Amino acid sequence: MKILVIGGSYFFGRVFVMQAAKAHEVTVVNRGTYSLAGMGVQEKKSDRRDEAFWRSWGEDYDVIVDFCAYEKGDIAKVLRNMKGSVTQYILISTVDVYERGLSGRKREDTPLETRVFPGEAGAYIAGKAALEQELWEECGRRGMENTILRPAVLYGPFNYAPRESAYIQLMVQNHVLPRITDASGAFQFVYVKDAADAVVKCLLNPRAYGEAYNLCPEETVTYDLFLEALKKAADVEYAEIPLTAAQALQQGVPLPFPLTEEESQLYSGEKGRTELDFQYISLEEGMARTYRAFKGVYS
Repeated sequence: MKILVIGGSYFFGRVFVMQAAKAHEVTVVNRGTYSLAGMGVQEKKSDRRDEAFWRSWGEDYDVIVDFCAYEKGDIAKVLRNMKGSVTQYILISTVDVYERGLSGRKREDTPLETRVFPGEAGAYIAGKAALEQELWEECGRRGMENTILRPAVLYGPFNYAPRESAYIQLMVQNHVLPRITDASGAFQFVYVKDAADAVVKCLLNPRAYGEAYNLCPEETVTYDLFLEALKKAADVEYAEIPLTAAQALQQGVPLPFPLTEEESQLYSGEKGRTELDFQYISLEEGMARTYRAFKGVYS
């Protein structure tokens, strides 16, 4: 299978490329910030919004997997300028596209958010929602199959965003673990390799054509459960430091997950598990693997 990956050098995309390259011919287009040398893939350096680059492209591919479409027009610029044929386009979106304020777990048929919120987060949500519509329209014009994947909070090796890695760094280097005493929020983690395996299951899979899937286990996580999983994984001495959320912010401790019930948004991953057998490891096992990976970085 010939796969064209757009993005693919950072975190989720990188782990997918590592998986896909074991069995398929993979070409990666990105700006070359992080090298994929040694993974057995072909790399092409370009800004994805460079239309001249895509006009020079004449190869056929079975699947495009797009990890870095963020703004309206990102998909159209690719498909309107590429000369080669593509059977399936897989867009990596996000569970954040769902309408805010609705009760219950959000399923794939839950309405998407149409409001535009301020700030970077608002622009990110608006961009992903617009791109999902753009995907349907552009693929529809070409008779091209498409699939949308909406991951929840990704974690695991190569995640250098200040999330779980920041807490592991504090444990390994500073020998402390902040415990947030007043956090009541809930969220859903998905281990990055599980998410990558889900993408692999969608490749040229007719059951995935024209479908959207949430990538998340049913397991709900809190700050306490997250920290308990880290404590079980730890093999260094550390002191547990109780902090309120306000105190943590004052001390520069990252608070990357929802702090309150009002901020919490939960999702159903039943469709992917039922239709395509998406599987997820436990939080305890996933965090143990993550701890081991980052301990090597921070030691």
